[in-house]
Amino acid sequence: MSTARTFTGEPTVSGLVGAVTLVEGNSFAISSQGGDIEPGSAHGLFHADTRFVSCWRLRVDGEPLQDLAVVPLDPFAATFVARGVPHDGRSESTILVTRSRFVGNGMREDLVVRNLAHAPVEVSIAIDLDTDFAHIFEVKEGRVQARGEHTVRAEDTTLTFSNAHRGVTRRLVVDFPPMAVVTLRRATMDVTVPPLGEWRACFEFRAEIDDEPIDLRYRCGEPVEHSEPVTRLRSWEQSAPRVRTGQEGLAATFDQSVLDLGALRIFDPDDETRAVVAAGAPWFMTLFGRDSLFTGLMTLAVDPTLAEGILLTLARLQGERVDPVSEEEPGKILHEIRHGIAAGGNRRSGSIYYGSIDATPLFVVVLGELYRWGASPELIERLLPHADRALAWVDEYGDRDGDGFVEYARSTPAGLANQGWKDSFDGVNFADGTIAEPPIALCEVQGYVYRALCARAEIARGAGDEATASRCEARAAALKVAFNERFWLENRGHFAVGLDRDKRPIDALTSNLGHCLWTGIVDADKAASVAVHLSGPEMFTGWGLRTLGSSMGAYNPVSYHNGSVWPHDSAIGAAGLMRYGFVDEALAVARGVLRVAEAFGGRLPELLCGFADDDFELPVRYPTSCSPQAWASATPHWLVRTILLQLDPAIPDGVVWLAPRIPDDIGPLALDNVPLAGSRISIDALGTSARVHGLPSGLRVHAEVRPRFT
Repeated sequence: MSTARTFTGEPTVSGLVGAVTLVEGNSFAISSQGGDIEPGSAHGLFHADTRFVSCWRLRVDGEPLQDLAVVPLDPFAATFVARGVPHDGRSESTILVTRSRFVGNGMREDLVVRNLAHAPVEVSIAIDLDTDFAHIFEVKEGRVQARGEHTVRAEDTTLTFSNAHRGVTRRLVVDFPPMAVVTLRRATMDVTVPPLGEWRACFEFRAEIDDEPIDLRYRCGEPVEHSEPVTRLRSWEQSAPRVRTGQEGLAATFDQSVLDLGALRIFDPDDETRAVVAAGAPWFMTLFGRDSLFTGLMTLAVDPTLAEGILLTLARLQGERVDPVSEEEPGKILHEIRHGIAAGGNRRSGSIYYGSIDATPLFVVVLGELYRWGASPELIERLLPHADRALAWVDEYGDRDGDGFVEYARSTPAGLANQGWKDSFDGVNFADGTIAEPPIALCEVQGYVYRALCARAEIARGAGDEATASRCEARAAALKVAFNERFWLENRGHFAVGLDRDKRPIDALTSNLGHCLWTGIVDADKAASVAVHLSGPEMFTGWGLRTLGSSMGAYNPVSYHNGSVWPHDSAIGAAGLMRYGFVDEALAVARGVLRVAEAFGGRLPELLCGFADDDFELPVRYPTSCSPQAWASATPHWLVRTILLQLDPAIPDGVVWLAPRIPDDIGPLALDNVPLAGSRISIDALGTSARVHGLPSGLRVHAEVRPRFT
């Protein structure tokens, strides 16, 4: 939904026609480039999925300001620079206005009116303020409606807005300077600005839920640079790995992704050391199971504690009962957490939705990767019962009809019709464009289950539990055989995207095939044909892999899931190609994705339109793409690790597999400060050779590709 320039920490310039998005935790603000939050638009200050400010508009002498610049400070902060209308017949204005905004559990704004003239200037400042307490999805979809009992109160220089709905009370409180004349939804201030001087004011936007004030991150009068979020973000940046390469675009992209991931982290209020990651700004500033798991997996070489925090949080919220409304089931991993008016007041069942078919096996996959990365035995022991509950869900609830495959069908009309990663209503269709009917068994989900079983077997064997290891390996082997028999389309030379309610193969050509390669569920004798389809012009645009082949009936390059290109999806496909030895094809996809990042100033969007690179000179952004977005931000780190370096630790075995494939236009490449087994290593790579510095005692490097699951 947004683009960004190349500055470190620049706020997002959104696809909402030049809007600016500032993000911190689960708060964000969207405004015009002048800083105004315009009523009747998707602008606003949002916290916990509720819009707490729907109008914040500044006028000087009754006129809008002339926007001059947006100065980035951090992902959560920016300064808007503007000038006023000319005074006293002057051709140029002598009034300069800056608005420094800081978002975090609400918002603070520092307003400075500067007089550039040698004589005093009298100005009248008017500010319009309003809120509708709308749910984020109502705002996104343009269907805001009044809910509950809404009141506005003006007392002295304070405006208070309240809303009571479904047993939850939400409140916004804003104080104005002592000279302000405050009426409902407006404050006016007549001030005299001295010659070459300035007038200042600071505003705090304080939110409350059920009479509990939300602890504002940035308070008036307190230095922002000493605040906890800034300290945490700086610490994250300083501890993160760095890429050194002659390819400046790759280094800038890697660094930008580190910064964006830091801004998307959400910290557990009960344990400030534990972080998860929000799915993306501006509309998905909350925890998603699938998105966070993939992000944790893709950023193991940046900070494995992010994956640890994600697993621990998802384990705490793992399904306990059967609830058709929330689609909760015992052992199931959540799809998303939502708050706000639409979610009601129940923090457990009312705000957690479990309609995801793939998050549960992915939980086990990520635990297996953390085990290989050297996670502590205590952490593995703590999470292993949750992994076993997840695999029990696969058998008891995931496989609805006992055919050996995991399928989905929503249990509530309000749930998602499609529950894989392509979860739009038309995201799963046949080659002729017909929408598939659930229950649907998706091809990549069977791959995730296969890889989860292999991971569980590996953990069990490391613990000396041969019985569990053998049982999981046998189940994985049987699933692989069944998958290659039932999903393979001999006449098309690729796998079906799924099986529909009648067990008919859904024969569309999709990027889901790349996920299947990545998991290792594809038989070796079929991989070459799959690779040809993925790397051919029907799927590969030069920027990445299309979600749906260009000859398919539902293909539309400007669609969400039927022909668009998603960087994370392309990166997983590239890793799948690499896994089966298709090095040139994998490098081509990786290069394409990195070219997209460079075109967008170092920040990958959530998705882009599926036009080929010979259609337009630059990639075309999808109109409602989030940016920054978690798994898009994680993609450059994944590409460096899995494609360029093929870095694959197996710490319990005392081995680090390393088989670089550095193209001449990128190499030499160095990756410094990589967290591994409680230490930090550096890798210098050129071509197909590499040196590792700082390897912990007891580990050895194998200069080859890790043997894959069978």
